[in-house]
Amino acid sequence: MNNPASLVLASGMSRLGTESAFEVLARAKALEEQGRSIINLGIGQPDFQTPQNIVEAAVKALRDGHHGYTPANGIRPLREAVAADIAARRGVTVDPDNILVVPGGKPTMFFAVLMFGEPGAEIIYPNPGFPIYESVINYSGATAVPMPLHEKNGFSFSAEEVLSLITPKTRLIIVNTPANPTGGVVPKAEMDKLAAGLEKHPHVAILSDEIYSRMLYDGREHATMLAYPALRDRLILLDGWSKTYAMTGWRIGYSVWPANLIGAATRLAINDHSCVNAPTQLAAIEALTGPQDEVDKMMAAFAERRKVIVDELNDIPGFNCTEPGGAFYAFPNIAGTGIGSKALQDRLLNEAGIATVSGTSFGRFGEGYIRFSYANSVENIREAMARIRKIL
Repeated sequence: MNNPASLVLASGMSRLGTESAFEVLARAKALEEQGRSIINLGIGQPDFQTPQNIVEAAVKALRDGHHGYTPANGIRPLREAVAADIAARRGVTVDPDNILVVPGGKPTMFFAVLMFGEPGAEIIYPNPGFPIYESVINYSGATAVPMPLHEKNGFSFSAEEVLSLITPKTRLIIVNTPANPTGGVVPKAEMDKLAAGLEKHPHVAILSDEIYSRMLYDGREHATMLAYPALRDRLILLDGWSKTYAMTGWRIGYSVWPANLIGAATRLAINDHSCVNAPTQLAAIEALTGPQDEVDKMMAAFAERRKVIVDELNDIPGFNCTEPGGAFYAFPNIAGTGIGSKALQDRLLNEAGIATVSGTSFGRFGEGYIRFSYANSVENIREAMARIRKIL
């Protein structure tokens, strides 16, 4: 038998990180199987079912024989539906031929970073931020340059500070609003400053992750980077169906690319996954063009849960929680407990039966914080907070 120890992996594999929320989920499931009562406030997944009209559209597609390959960039009716939705919700016109349909949000991150990341290059990314940003940047061999997000600013960035990070080696900057893990929303005034500053750095591409664009509270409006014409020839937009339509397991997302990059992005798609499955694409059309009542109900539930969890967290000694402006995450400062983020995550799971994610899973600036997903019922959120108060 061959000795596995003799296998030599490519050096990039050692630089590839992970998404800790899935590790926590696996540990939580293992404890549940042992008979423990676990409240999952860790995974970033709506606890609602996909709306029935979307499910039926996929079933009909299967019954109608949509079982084969589709174009690598997605079927045209879906790309046209995406373009129409962008026009309606963002007030911006995009060409369906510049849209790429992909299996979720991560392929767009991967493709953008692979296009611009290599040894000697620098890529700026949000920190604390979605862990796959830093993971893929490191994998590419580029230098990951953290963009600090400040609690005092509601976890927005300072445009002036971000622009100061740009060097001649900067190839790409990643922006995420509303944000994971903080729930932070970048105000339009700050986005205006960033966009104006980026006009002076034409060598820098932009990846705007707007997957939570419809998850906003208290009348906030989404500041899309598509709204800046001067940046459109180097702007990549990431969005999709996972969060808005509770379609995480369907694995479908989309990206908008400038004309000079869409060909390269499509080639990456062909090499990576060929195409997204046909029934899911037809279901995605129904999601965008069909009734939005279930989305509105889901957002109303998230708004209620947000108020509950913020009030409850701020009632726990040592916790201080800024009110999130979007998404479905609370990111309290837990420095007052005197417990490190990872240690508190483990203690909450093992002692209280509550799955959360350490702030350090989202970058070094996440130390002193812990992420709670309020994609769970009000009753479970209140029970979780009672358990936390008990053990602390």
